[in-house]
Amino acid sequence: MYFAALLARTEDGWEASDTELDDVETLSDLADLAREASPDDDTVLVLIEQEDGWFGVVRVDGEDDPRIYISDAAAAARSSYGEILLTDELLGRDPGDPDDELDSLDLDGTEDGDNEDDEDDETAGDSGSAEAVPHGPVGDPRILDDLGISEKELKSLSDDALTEIAEALGAADVLETVR
Repeated sequence: MYFAALLARTEDGWEASDTELDDVETLSDLADLAREASPDDDTVLVLIEQEDGWFGVVRVDGEDDPRIYISDAAAAARSSYGEILLTDELLGRDPGDPDDELDSLDLDGTEDGDNEDDEDDETAGDSGSAEAVPHGPVGDPRILDDLGISEKELKSLSDDALTEIAEALGAADVLETVR
């Protein structure tokens, strides 16, 4: 079970809205959704939580690139919503090169490839991708510093992290209205 909400900072304080991520396929889509919540280019926080698994915060300030923090990258990697946030850049990988995809295809001119080599390639690929997603937090741990939540506080949040973040921001009541 997951929960996602937008918290938009306005002149009058924080405004919350729940959001469905079913139509969101990329981080860019998510950033656009956040920008739509604040017509004045104010700060918008996208809060995502998978019950007993992980939480993520995406911060969008106007047209700036989104900043991301994920509490447990390995847990998030097992979630379709987490995969949206786990960009190559966030994980410290070079962005996918279209030539790499061609290299992984068996284009030796035969219909049947060497099965032993294919199995070895798959095994190597699986272990490589597992190592690429670390257990524990990834992203910008200082994402909420200027809003009163330090890196240390962010990393020590409990299972109810989104509520704790909202309380620290003075937005607990508005978040609860959309929960």
